[in-house]
Amino acid sequence: MNITDIRVRKVTKEGKMKAVVSITIDDEFVVHDIKIIDGDKGLFIAMPSRKTAEGEYRDIAHPISTESRERLQTMILQAYEKAQAEESA
Repeated sequence: MNITDIRVRKVTKEGKMKAVVSITIDDEFVVHDIKIIDGDKGLFIAMPSRKTAEGEYRDIAHPISTESRERLQTMILQAYEKAQAEESA
């Protein structure tokens, strides 16, 4: 599996959510609405989710392994930092 495109849309309002991201996998499959959140321990990603009848949020799509999640998070946060640097320049 290769992430072939990452699109970062910054959130302009104040709050913990800093951006919304779409990724393309192998130029064939897109996952929208991955959120970049500024948490207590720094930036992290939250996968697209839906609210259940019980009021909990459950991921709609997500990596199966910890290694895959870490690799995806690293790639997305690097794209976010690049977008911030380009905006500052």
